[in-house]
Amino acid sequence: MRKISLIFGLLSGVLSAGLLIATIPYVNSVNYRRGDVLGYTSIALSALLMFSGVRSYRENSSGGRLSFGRGLAVGLLIALISSACHVITFSGSLFQSVSELGRQVHGLHDSEGEGFRRERSKDPANSRAGRRLKRLCDKPATNAAVAFAEALPVGAFAAVLSAAILRRREISSEN
Repeated sequence: MRKISLIFGLLSGVLSAGLLIATIPYVNSVNYRRGDVLGYTSIALSALLMFSGVRSYRENSSGGRLSFGRGLAVGLLIALISSACHVITFSGSLFQSVSELGRQVHGLHDSEGEGFRRERSKDPANSRAGRRLKRLCDKPATNAAVAFAEALPVGAFAAVLSAAILRRREISSEN
């Protein structure tokens, strides 16, 4: 179970990481919603490999039999490995981009190396929210938790779906 989960988890994680890196140009663009759509699409596409991983476990390791619980365990292990790859990629490559996006969206600008200053906002609620978002974006642990919270639910859903579809209690014998 561990070998198959590791192989398919890493394949899924590499796919997720590659597609996540491909969305970097959209993070600081005006239409950053497109980056969100591409990001979740990449997570969903990488979760498709979970179905293949659970099926491979059923066919190769368990002799064609698979209970829902065992299929769910294999799928969740694949999802955890894939989510870890997503978090590492997000933390490594997107941390600066997301932090800069928080500054841009909420009016924090660097004036020629003089440090970040706040431009006056007409909405006091927006400036308070901007300061809170900036504090959160500057913490790597918070960004890692957000990235994990993005990827794991999609993977868990794919694990439940794969286990439900691929469960097989007995092998049909055709004579």
